[in-house]
Amino acid sequence: MQNHPIRHDWHSNEVADLYNTPLTTLLHQAQSMHRQYHNPDVIEKAVLLNIKTGACPENCGYCSQSAHYNTGLEKEKLMPLNEVLAAAQKAKDAGAQRFCMGAAWRSPPAAAMPALIEMIQGVNALGLETCMTLGMLKKEQADSLADAGLAYYNHNIDTSPEYYDQVVTTRTFNERIDTLNQARSAGLKLCTGGILGMGESRADRISMLLVLSHLAPHPESVPINRLVPIEGTPLADATRIDDEEWIRTIAVARILMPKTTLRLAAGRHELDWAAQRLCFMAGANSVFYGEKLLTTPNVPAAQDERKIFKLQPH
Repeated sequence: MQNHPIRHDWHSNEVADLYNTPLTTLLHQAQSMHRQYHNPDVIEKAVLLNIKTGACPENCGYCSQSAHYNTGLEKEKLMPLNEVLAAAQKAKDAGAQRFCMGAAWRSPPAAAMPALIEMIQGVNALGLETCMTLGMLKKEQADSLADAGLAYYNHNIDTSPEYYDQVVTTRTFNERIDTLNQARSAGLKLCTGGILGMGESRADRISMLLVLSHLAPHPESVPINRLVPIEGTPLADATRIDDEEWIRTIAVARILMPKTTLRLAAGRHELDWAAQRLCFMAGANSVFYGEKLLTTPNVPAAQDERKIFKLQPH
């Protein structure tokens, strides 16, 4: 098998050439890269739980949980520990490897940190990998989460640095990168990706992937979402990108970041089985499992069991 080195010096013209490669050739290149670093028959099962809902002060144009928009979502307090652990146990019983906990905050309030630490420790005790997405982190917060045993921190860059202020203006792109640096410095693995179909151009998608691929080391996990339009948000009427562009983006991401776990994330419920199969051939090797992702729909678990996980080696 050809040896594909890990690179952190990709150029935009190289990535543009990959995007423009005929699809079957691009899929072959991506699958060859994938097989060098991953078992092509294994799809990671991750479960995502919304542990604190609504009233987020950020104005992300895609998000139902922003306090800036009327989306009909009811604000909820931080979920009690026993409910989080019950959901984690259910996820483990369903065969999940990773349990992700998300809270709608700009950054975690100091008063919530003890409860978050208990959640991390409790989920770890069940034998699951832990991941949290809590907004922006300060050094002491990142250190506390790492000391508690958190494995991954999710903080998506969302889109390119050039397009970022067209999506959100209450924070900057560089603030996203600062939090990723804080998490990495604390010893946390990174889960960071983006959302396709927010009105960005292909050049923006290329730029987003370049930012991720220039991180050293590469993020251990990269979710690639397609926008699920939410009524009441500024992006409710955004033009949907087609399936092939999503598949191409996954394939290019696999070539740029060979060791990374690539998660086929939000919007997967809109793909038919043939398109999902092409995403896995392109290098996706993880999905969120369960009927809901934070506040948006997902593929029914029974359908995933019939079409994805039933075929995996045991």
